[in-house]
Amino acid sequence: MNKIINIALVDDEALYVEGLSLLFSNVELIHVSLAANSGQVLLDLLENTTKSVFPDIALVDIQMKPMDGFDLVELLKDKYPDLKIIILSSHYKSNVLGHMIKLGVSAFIPKNANKELLVTAIESVNNTGVYFTQTDQEMLTQFMNSKSKKLTLNVNGELSNREIEVVKLICCEYTNQEIADQLFLSKRTVEGHRQRILEKVGAKNTVGLVVYAIANDIHSLT
Repeated sequence: MNKIINIALVDDEALYVEGLSLLFSNVELIHVSLAANSGQVLLDLLENTTKSVFPDIALVDIQMKPMDGFDLVELLKDKYPDLKIIILSSHYKSNVLGHMIKLGVSAFIPKNANKELLVTAIESVNNTGVYFTQTDQEMLTQFMNSKSKKLTLNVNGELSNREIEVVKLICCEYTNQEIADQLFLSKRTVEGHRQRILEKVGAKNTVGLVVYAIANDIHSLT
């Protein structure tokens, strides 16, 4: 039985939040458990939210007042490291995407995205921790090729052939169980590989791992 994905919405445009809430009300297995019109309101709501309806994913706007999306993401990642974050913004540029990836955001979706793309992104982030569109990949390449803004990770050891296999499957959005089935390993063994890989490449989460794989030609953008 598939688990319901609880999501939180935060945007200072009340009509936009209401519109998204209505949109997701007709999507099976996605439930809007929290909706807020500011970052502070979301933080207050999270403080008093029970585990059963605590969001798995937060959809956050960048341009908000008085607390903007950048500040909110940093606070959320510090206090709720397991909460996955999808940025929704009309400011869809390579430098913004790069900054968001450094903060550990799982996906970056333009505000004019259609319902199908939003649902796909949410399901992918819930299952694999990350979602990149083709446009994201092109902008990520542009960002990484900029010497002044190049993403860097501290490598603490070379990856083994098995670990590289696991990285490739993670980048292809396989879950731990699917990787285990593909490589004839136990799910627990795959989880151990994933943790060691994160430690080796100095990544905090799957987003950083995907960026590392792209930068080191382990995963192709095309």
